[in-house]
Amino acid sequence: MTFTKADLINSIRPQNGLTVNQSTEFVETIINTMKNTLSSGEDFLISGFGKFCVKGKSERRGRNPATGGDHILPARRVVTFKCSGKLRERINE
Repeated sequence: MTFTKADLINSIRPQNGLTVNQSTEFVETIINTMKNTLSSGEDFLISGFGKFCVKGKSERRGRNPATGGDHILPARRVVTFKCSGKLRERINE
């Protein structure tokens, strides 16, 4: 089962006594902060959870699986996630 943004908003609301609008604004603010930080090329660390990192991928040769033709994939940036030791331990309990 996938945990959605709506699920996050609904789980925050009763724990903190917030209205739906307040908890929605809270979640949206965090997500926008993450987007802005990562798009500027900086890492985003949440202690006890993990680190989102921006990494560069160089240009490489690829293949279209439908046609079998080769082509060059352009260089790009991707976001990776490395979980913290605490999260890893909790997952593996």
